Amino acid sequence: MKKIVIIGGGTAGIGIAAKLLRENKNIQIDLFEPSEYHYYQPLYTLVGAGSDKKEKTKRRTKDIIPKGANWIRRKVSSFNPDQNEVICENGERHAYDYLIVAPGLQIDWHLVEGLTETLGKNGVCSIYGYNESEDTFKTLEQFAGGKAIFTAGSTPVKCGGAAQKIMYLTDSYFRKKGIRDNAEVHFASAGTKLFGVEGYTEALQKVVDKKDIKTDFFHRLVRIDGANKKAYFEVKLFENEEQTGTEERCLDFDMLHVVPPQSAPDFIKESPLAIKDGKPLGWLDVDHFSMQHNQYDNVFGLGDVCGLPTAKTGASVRKQLPVVTKNIQRLRNGKPIDPNVKYNGYSACPILTDYHHVVMAEFVYGNKPKSSFFFNTRKPLYSMYLMKHYFLPWFYWNMMMKGRDLPL
Repeated sequence: MKKIVIIGGGTAGIGIAAKLLRENKNIQIDLFEPSEYHYYQPLYTLVGAGSDKKEKTKRRTKDIIPKGANWIRRKVSSFNPDQNEVICENGERHAYDYLIVAPGLQIDWHLVEGLTETLGKNGVCSIYGYNESEDTFKTLEQFAGGKAIFTAGSTPVKCGGAAQKIMYLTDSYFRKKGIRDNAEVHFASAGTKLFGVEGYTEALQKVVDKKDIKTDFFHRLVRIDGANKKAYFEVKLFENEEQTGTEERCLDFDMLHVVPPQSAPDFIKESPLAIKDGKPLGWLDVDHFSMQHNQYDNVFGLGDVCGLPTAKTGASVRKQLPVVTKNIQRLRNGKPIDPNVKYNGYSACPILTDYHHVVMAEFVYGNKPKSSFFFNTRKPLYSMYLMKHYFLPWFYWNMMMKGRDLPL
């Protein structure tokens, strides 16, 4: 019997294990995941805004490992793909016939100077973490007025729209609290515009204009002086639409929400499986359509770790799962992968514009809009909020994590 090894027990790792076992209960799967708990991270935004509890996002890993998968609670530290081996931190070597790499990404808090020292105090917060999301709401509660800055960085991140979601919710919270007239809300982004997909960009600009939020693009957060409440940005300078250099700009703040830099886990970056030349450097080197590794035919990637030109979201994983499942099934049966079985780059980002409305952004490779609905989801809709807050968490735990899907 040929063994499938899966690295990572997050959305992608659990999802693919469950889907493979649903297709064939007799396959042998070793799943490597050191963490005791599994988290539904899309709810962190609502936790940060005070409309949900962080405890709802957390379950024990042992309770969601699919029956039939062998959970190995070890951290993988390196790969030897020429010998079909993974090596654990304790030196153990484990052989595989097929390898699925799905460890997610890592959050590099330390790459913003001063962030780790001030996070959770001095008005500095972030929804990018279990405890940090709860601390974000405490920061909102303590805010009495002044300047609230929301950053967005230059690296690929989990859910690129998260910075705007918490910003719009914060604006709504300030209005509910009656202090919005005493607050300036700023969006300081390293990007070039609000959103990279035509139609949604314009829709979100209307939200920003209505809420009177100031925007500063080409602003990359590099340093925080928490005690003095100063944020330092590297700002790109242009002349005749050509970049001429950069300068440092300091912005005072009373509240600062940070989207930290993110990257592929170090053990991926340092491995033979990573992209070594060109962009996106360090991410898993897989074909954009088949999810098969570009050098090793028996290796596949899933989820945030992959170097794909699309957003890193749970919706992306959902569309990647059947592609990897079918391709591995064909290889196990001695057939080549089917060139017609393709991941099209689908991703979705439900952008909360207040406590009860969502712009449902959906798109595929090339940043082309691709809606699943017959009505206009570029408008903030209550129905999409109900989907975001209630249906999607149910679907995650009861469908995706059990290898099931909807025919959409």
